[in-house]
Order: sequence, then C-alpha cells, then structure tokens
Amino acid sequence: MEKNMISLQIVNPRAAGIDVGSTMHVVAVDQNVDNVRSFGVYTKDHNKMIEYLHSHDITTVAMESTGSYWQTLFSSLQRFGFEVILVSGNQTKNVKGKKTDVIDAIWIQKLHSLGLLSGSCLPNDIMQELRTYFNHRQHLIEQIARYALKMQKSLRLMNVRLDVALRDITGRSGMNIIEAILVGKRDPKYLSSLVDIRIKKTKEEIADSLEGTWRSELLFELKACLDLYHYFNKSLGECDDVIERLLIQYTPDRPITKEQEKRFKSYNRKKTKNAPSFNIAKMAYQFFRTDLFAISGVSHNTVLCLMTNLGDDIYKFPTAKSFASWLGLVPNNKVSGGRILSSRVRKGKNTIAIALRHVANSIGNQKDHDLLPFFKRIAFKKGRVAAVTATARKIAIIIWNMIIKSEQYSSQRISADQEKFRLKRLNQVQKNIHNLNLSQQEFAKLIQCCLPQT
Repeated sequence: MEKNMISLQIVNPRAAGIDVGSTMHVVAVDQNVDNVRSFGVYTKDHNKMIEYLHSHDITTVAMESTGSYWQTLFSSLQRFGFEVILVSGNQTKNVKGKKTDVIDAIWIQKLHSLGLLSGSCLPNDIMQELRTYFNHRQHLIEQIARYALKMQKSLRLMNVRLDVALRDITGRSGMNIIEAILVGKRDPKYLSSLVDIRIKKTKEEIADSLEGTWRSELLFELKACLDLYHYFNKSLGECDDVIERLLIQYTPDRPITKEQEKRFKSYNRKKTKNAPSFNIAKMAYQFFRTDLFAISGVSHNTVLCLMTNLGDDIYKFPTAKSFASWLGLVPNNKVSGGRILSSRVRKGKNTIAIALRHVANSIGNQKDHDLLPFFKRIAFKKGRVAAVTATARKIAIIIWNMIIKSEQYSSQRISADQEKFRLKRLNQVQKNIHNLNLSQQEFAKLIQCCLPQT
C-alpha cells in the first residue's frame, strides 16, 4: 500500500542557517554538508562570512544562539542588507541524529527555508542603547547594596551595632556617624549627638549601640567600603544623567496640565532609595500617554525599567495575553492525550517580568490594595510564589491596556471583577446547597450558623 507523502513548500529559497558559538560560527547555505563553512568571531571573519553568503545569493538568515555572542554578527548582517532573525534553542533542538554544530546549522537552514522559525522580539537601536544603560544602572545598585552590607558587617564585628539603632546605616544619620568614626571620634555620646532629631530611639539607646572594640583592620575595611560606596553612588548619578538626556530626545513633548504637574511632583516626593534622579513620572506620562504611577505599588525603578526595556515595542503585541506570554508570566501548558501534564511557568529572566514580580510582592505586603483580595485568593490556593506570578501577570495586562488603549487606571473595574467572582462563588454555594436536599430544620440550622454572633 502506498503511503501518502506530505511535502512542505519552500518558503525562503535563499535562506541560510547559522549556529552561533563563542569562538566559531557555523554557516549552512543549503542541505549539502560540503557547503557548510566555519568562520571565526573577529570582524574580518564576519566580512568573509558576508562575502560567502553573497556568493550563494543568500537574502535571509536565521541564527540560533545563547548569551550575547550573536549581537555583533546580527548587526553586521543587518548592515549589509540581510533579513536576519534570531531564534531560541527551543525551536531548533529536535534535530535528528547525533547533535553537532554542522548538523545544527543544516537543521536551522532547513527549518528557516520551510518557514518554520519565528524570530525573537528584539529592541531597536535606541531601545538597545537604553537597555544597556539600564542594565549597567542595575549593576551599580547591586554594588552599592553590597558595600553597604560590608560596612554593616565591619561595624558589627567591632560590636558597633549601628544597624540595630538605625533602620538604614547609609542614611544621613548613619553616614554622619561612620564618617566621624573614621576621623577618630570614639565618644558614644558625641556620636549619638550626630543623629537626626527625627530618629525615634533616644540618644542614650544610640550611644549604647556605639560602644565597641575599635580594631584597625576593620576600620581600614570600613573606610575602603565607604569610599567605594560613594564612588558607585557618583557613578549612578552619572548614569542617570545619560539616561535622562537620551529619554528627553526619545520622548515626545506632549502638553501637561497644571493638575498633572502637581500630581507628578507628589510622586517624586515618594521616591525610594536609588530611584532615578530626574522627573520620571512626567517623562513616563509623555512617553506612554498614561499615568502608570496610578497603580499603587509601581515604583520609579519599575517605570524606568518599562521605558528602557520596552518602550514602543509594546505595540508589537496584538493582545494583552501575548504580552503576558512574552514576559513568561502565563502557565506553559504541556498537553498529551488530552491531559495537561504540566502547567508550570516557563523559566526565564525577563527584566520586565522581574520588576513586575517585585510590584506584585509589594502588593502582597500591603494592608489595603485593589489587587490584594486577588493576591490572597491565589496565595490560599497555590502559595505565595504562584500568587506573585499571577498578580504580576494581572499587572502586565493592566499596563498593556493602559498604554495601548490610552486608558486610565480604574479601581472600579477591578472591584467589578472581584464582585463578579463573588457572585460566581455564591452561585456555586447555592447549587451545592440545592444538591444536598436539606430539610427545613437542617436549612434553618445552617442559616443560624452563618449569622454573625452578637
């Protein structure tokens, strides 16, 4: 009996596949192993690769890579007129036979010629520049936190428990005391007099925490950490200046009313430590045409992350669900035989998703928030980690609607959703009571138990 063979149509006849590596790039221009070539990673090797692709009339290229090894080659190919897509390893991992770089390149070329590969969502040149500045800014914040902890450790080993007396040793009062210690001041009463008058603890309590054993090696470490702490803070300010200048060029100059200007100033007064030094609230409104700070829990760093890592690329997502899926905040259902085998959220380190998870976690710690009932409901069913992810997904959908549809944040809509869920649960309770076929006495007893006790 003859078997029906299904042949796939060639969609990209002039396609090439590149398996990108750290020290070598393998290029396949067709399914012939003899035509597979390997090139180095230097600029002259990129030029040789481009000449080789031109000699085979290649017009479109698919490249599979991990890390950041693809970026320079990607830019070079685009500069010379090639249509280039970057694909993840999940799309190309099911290669038949022994897995080698040559076979991988041929497999990538075959899939791309058949039109079976979809490119990753990549930022434009301006967003790439902003993203680089933001990532460097995050690195500086990590270093600042690291040396603040090292200063705290040095003081603790000398039994100077400034961390117990003050909530933040890097605040104004803490810095005054540390600098006085490093210039030779040791009197606890004098050191306690340097704190701000708004500190809740008494001067006597603070003086008691400042009696320690002054060890020379720990004082040296404390001074070195303080110098590095100031250095990274200065670098953070310089980085903010660069980001501000670039955002001013990229952000459209939209008119702002006096009422909005007043509201943006109130947002700036609520800045946390390491927040951007410029007026991010006003700039974000002009950038996205909506007030993202209306969502309680959204910080200045979160909005800066959205502006520098997403920008206008949010318009590439046709629906809010596709945006949440790109962030990796939706269940990755694996179905076989009509059964869901797994629904875990796929792994990934999307910077925006991490920022939204921080917002969701802060919502879970608040006493009163529009999304707090939703957070508690998910946390009761599946735990806090799942609640953070689910709430982050809901925030992502809210942000997508606010930006794409130019909507303002409405707590009434969230309240309406919660009321809809409550009515749904009420209908379920009514059905359950009906299915139990309760007698009149049993029903009266049930009503009596549900009434509030006086």
